[in-house]
Amino acid sequence: MRSPKHFLYLFLASTSLVVFSFCKGEKPDETTEDTTTGSINVIDNKQISAQNVFNSIPARAEIVRLIGESKIEYDPSYLNNPDVASKYSLENSRALNLGAYGADLSVAGAFDQTQESMLFLKCVNILSKNLGVSTAFDQHMMDRMEAHKENRDSTLEIIAQSFRKADEFLKENERPGTSALILCGSWIEGMYVSVQIAQRINSESIIKTILKQDESLKHLINMVEASNVSADAKYVTDGLNDLKVTFDEAVKKKTYTLETIKDITDKTNALRKKIVETY
Repeated sequence: MRSPKHFLYLFLASTSLVVFSFCKGEKPDETTEDTTTGSINVIDNKQISAQNVFNSIPARAEIVRLIGESKIEYDPSYLNNPDVASKYSLENSRALNLGAYGADLSVAGAFDQTQESMLFLKCVNILSKNLGVSTAFDQHMMDRMEAHKENRDSTLEIIAQSFRKADEFLKENERPGTSALILCGSWIEGMYVSVQIAQRINSESIIKTILKQDESLKHLINMVEASNVSADAKYVTDGLNDLKVTFDEAVKKKTYTLETIKDITDKTNALRKKIVETY
């Protein structure tokens, strides 16, 4: 089994896996007309892009350094149940859990859990088919994963390439809301795993790292709200906005205990629970 220092590497892997897919080919600013006032609004795509989310996530080296101080092993109970992938019937739920399973896939891969990786890859394949983006996760992609299973960095890159392909397809077909929800699912799953780890090892350094996600959360909210997700997914945007208020309050305390992130943990757990249990 890979050294425990790699476990919270999964936080960056899980949040950046799908984020990386959204960071290519940023479009220039667009101009729209407000039909209620007749005024012209400039939409700054740089302000709502996933690149901002990516840029505000702590560097990999910092994560590895922090977790090098801790002792923890791979725990599949943190991850979404692979047995329920086929139950997701709503497009929003499929998108959110595609992101979550993508994050889980990166976790299993980071720990060299080949059998677990294949389980989560099947989940990703099921949901991508149901969302109409199966060409991004086809047999060729699975064959590449199998061929590079001994190389963690290569497998994570293959996963990222596939999500990037799915993102491009969704945007080309005017489904930016679905694409944004995939990113939400990945970010929330990463945060969920991180607060579970914090509860187990109670490290001031890890709590500081979690609180640094206040910035990436802000950019995530901007991007999702600009993507016009459907009304059925309003609970996600409401949950993220509520979580942002809690993050801001915790950051102001400038203390780094489990009590500081208690409300963050509770709200993250509740939001993630609704995501994985909404079929």
